[in-house]
Amino acid sequence: MRPPREPVFLERQTYRRRRLMDAARLLPLLGAVLFAFPLVWGEDGGSTAVRGLYVFGVWFFLILSAGLMARRLADSDAPPPPEGGDAPE
Repeated sequence: MRPPREPVFLERQTYRRRRLMDAARLLPLLGAVLFAFPLVWGEDGGSTAVRGLYVFGVWFFLILSAGLMARRLADSDAPPPPEGGDAPE
């Protein structure tokens, strides 16, 4: 007889944590692509002010995204609450 096999699927929390880690790894690449857009707009891409607002908008989006991902990843590292009704005070 064969020993019992482990389940093929991961726990939902583990799966989501890994996908969030993958997204955090891809965030710098997304930032580089978004920052490159004003370079390919050419002269018809708008004024310097529009390009500046775009760059700062992308920068703000990347900071906000990284912060949210870091918070969610830090929350998932926290130990689970104790089971039962005995919560420490």
